[in-house]
Amino acid sequence: MAISLARATPTPPASGDNEHVGLADDRRSRFAGRARRIAAAPRAPTVAAALLGVLAAAEALWRAVSTHASAASGVISSGDWQFAVVVLVLLSLATTLPLGLLWAQPAAAGVAISAASLLSLGLFHMLTVAGVVAQLTVMYRLGRCGLQVLAAGLAAPFLVLALVGPAGGETGILAVLLAALGPAAAWAGCARRARAEAQAHRAARQVITDTLLQHTARGERARISRELHDVVAHHISMIAVQAETARLTTPDMPAAGQQRLSAIGDTARAALIEMRRLLGVLREDAQTGAGDRLPQPGLQQLSDLLDDARDASGAQTRLIVRGWLPAVDPGVELAAYRIVQEALTNARRHAPGAAVDVELSYAGDALQVRIRDNGPGPPPASALSGHGLVGMRERAAAVGGELHTGRAAGGGFLIEATLPAKPEAAP
Repeated sequence: MAISLARATPTPPASGDNEHVGLADDRRSRFAGRARRIAAAPRAPTVAAALLGVLAAAEALWRAVSTHASAASGVISSGDWQFAVVVLVLLSLATTLPLGLLWAQPAAAGVAISAASLLSLGLFHMLTVAGVVAQLTVMYRLGRCGLQVLAAGLAAPFLVLALVGPAGGETGILAVLLAALGPAAAWAGCARRARAEAQAHRAARQVITDTLLQHTARGERARISRELHDVVAHHISMIAVQAETARLTTPDMPAAGQQRLSAIGDTARAALIEMRRLLGVLREDAQTGAGDRLPQPGLQQLSDLLDDARDASGAQTRLIVRGWLPAVDPGVELAAYRIVQEALTNARRHAPGAAVDVELSYAGDALQVRIRDNGPGPPPASALSGHGLVGMRERAAAVGGELHTGRAAGGGFLIEATLPAKPEAAP
């Protein structure tokens, strides 16, 4: 019969195979989690040791019965068979039960189990499988608890037994096995302990780093808050006081002048209120109740903003709304409000007395905000040293929009912002 070998072209796994792999991974993760929960139970070591004891006693009894029935070994005589069986079963239990009974005392458990294992090997030339598992487990526990020297000392008698005992046979094999695997199990426990300590140290360092960063940020916010409170707020309050003082103490002041000074005082006091809100955000330890913080302004407050600007400058200011404006994200509304506010401030500064038109239009998924004045046009480069235009561009970019400035058609200065404005989903 001829057999032909050909290179198989790998085929991508079908979607059904991926589903089976995913289900298998989920099943393994659930099984691993269940196993960890069972192992972490308070009575798990005692139950496991009891199970090992039952298995060890059953194996010892079965091997004693088999040896007695075959009569091929002189280790257990027929006259003392029953007594030897009892001793063998008790030694088998002694090689396993201390693992659970002395779980909180690994050193005592290691000494007891090692002594019982040596007696079982020395008197009966045998050791159960459960006894071997218990011996290796207690060695691992000694290494995990940092008792490597004791683990090495308990492994030494098994090496001596292997050297002085009869060559070959079960006793020599088991003695060599325990003398070699015992220290290896202790080393594995020591490595697990070192890895756990390293993970704990990394977690502690991460917590310390995060705490330092938080303290640094909190300190920086407190410093900024103090600067705003001690310097900027002081100057703004002085503006309000001096405007009010000038209005009251200047004789024969025209009514228009008194109105302008009153508007300056009102604007300064409004700025102080806004600054107090900012300080409440910056200072986490401020005892400012939630009721003292007003909601952030939006498109609904543009009319009041334009009224204030009209009263402060005396110039014509119009709000033009084209189409229907849906409810948009509050962050977009705040960005639009602040852009209009800064544009009106720039117009009063660089084009005093110029008329300003603020136009809002919604098309598709974009909100168009246009602020145009009929002043002399873009301010000179020397007047652009502030952060007004930069701040407007940053606000637009923060919500995913863009902002352009330049000379308007027919004269004047134009600020045009395009902001994303998808309607909010109905609840």
